[in-house]
Amino acid sequence: MRRHEILIRSLQIGTFLSLLMFGYSSLDKALPSWRDEELVVVISQNTTLSDEEFSKQLAQHFANYLGVPLKIVLIPAEQIETHFRNHRAHFSASGFRLDEKNKALLFGPGYLPVREQVAFNQNQRAPRHLNELVGKRIAVVAGSNHEKALIALKQDMPELSWESRTKQTTVEDLLTEIAQDKLDFTVANHEQIEQMLNYFPNLAVAFDIGKPSKLAWAFPADADNALIAASEQFFAGIKKNGDLNKLLDRYYGHNDRLAPLDAAAFIKQTSLTLPRFQSLFEEAGRAVNEDWRLIAAIAYQESHWDPLATSFTNVRGMMMLTEATADRMNVSNRLDARESTLAGAKYLQLLKKQLPSRIQEPERTWLALSSYNQGQGHLEDARVLTKRQGGNPDSWVEVKKWLPSLSNPKHFQNLKYGYARGGEAVIFVENIRAYYDMLTRLTSETATPQKHDYQLISTRKTPAFSLHAQGKTRLSPDSTARSVSTYSLSP
Repeated sequence: MRRHEILIRSLQIGTFLSLLMFGYSSLDKALPSWRDEELVVVISQNTTLSDEEFSKQLAQHFANYLGVPLKIVLIPAEQIETHFRNHRAHFSASGFRLDEKNKALLFGPGYLPVREQVAFNQNQRAPRHLNELVGKRIAVVAGSNHEKALIALKQDMPELSWESRTKQTTVEDLLTEIAQDKLDFTVANHEQIEQMLNYFPNLAVAFDIGKPSKLAWAFPADADNALIAASEQFFAGIKKNGDLNKLLDRYYGHNDRLAPLDAAAFIKQTSLTLPRFQSLFEEAGRAVNEDWRLIAAIAYQESHWDPLATSFTNVRGMMMLTEATADRMNVSNRLDARESTLAGAKYLQLLKKQLPSRIQEPERTWLALSSYNQGQGHLEDARVLTKRQGGNPDSWVEVKKWLPSLSNPKHFQNLKYGYARGGEAVIFVENIRAYYDMLTRLTSETATPQKHDYQLISTRKTPAFSLHAQGKTRLSPDSTARSVSTYSLSP
């Protein structure tokens, strides 16, 4: 019997004894048993793409841990507590603030530090004091942590008012309105604002509201104690083995990687230059069974989609191949866009195959990309160094901490391949991750739907980022899919 099965059996026995002593839970019979039928989890539909996908993945990991099917129900944030009162969900995987005082809720362990911040358009005068929010155009998502922050602030500032947006409005929508000067202020957490800065460099933060806290799962007050206990054991396990850090890094680790001007230039090039080469990136993606957006992101990081690019070290072409790599991949002309792109894609595939088979996605891709930049030998040195320092050599989150140390004599003198500019590899990979994430959002209407292990219940039509024919980023109201996740962590 597996470890978590033993845990669940013991928790079931404890819960049974508790029921004998104190009576049965008031859960509605219509809610399926999470032990035998399915785990029903609600997630807010008003968050950002990254928040939503992170919540889904984390809930799936928990369902895998319990060994039960998962049903995810996307609903407006303001309806989550109503679902609890009507016994229509076991818990919410959308993060509630751990410090929230609410007798109707119980909380699991905190997993992500957050700060609620006032966002504004930096083309306007920056507010310096809270009282400058009074009388301004302010909107927040109804029932969100952001509205709760304003409610707390209103106790000391009764004249403060705002518009409470319901149903399909997302944090992304409100930050977009700020960037377009349709609102004066909104409230979002720092991770959400950093994500949107890649699309709207005119966004800015005025100041924090309230104290920093952590996000946590929320359970109804009459939730099964065994389920809460299982969630505590689950979080303890994924914190210890590093899976939580991997998941956090996947969705939030590259948020602030790009400078505003870099992000703005990239978005401009997705309309000016990308259409000329998209079919080529798609061909290369098909050739190696890779998402074309990843190939395009690599090419942009390498050459800004310039097939004639040449560095002072004679690295050349769309994928900036060295002479040695070009010879290895049988490239006759590095300045031929098709030859370079196909060779670069196949070279990445080769590097991925050379990694130990136990390394799963997306770690496998991020590690291979660092090898693409600095060479396989230097990546192996970084993995050896990571292991020596007590880290996991198969985790990009851990390896990227030690890659910069390859330029430190204290470390590289004791490694097989010696000195390397490992810090450059970290920047290289993190930039590609950021560009890839942006391309995924910007081209979501052309993406292949992802297959999920869970049952997803949602009847909404949600805005998604798309490319405008004139080269401007806009919201597409006809899109029904907010996200396309190419990789998934193994359970």
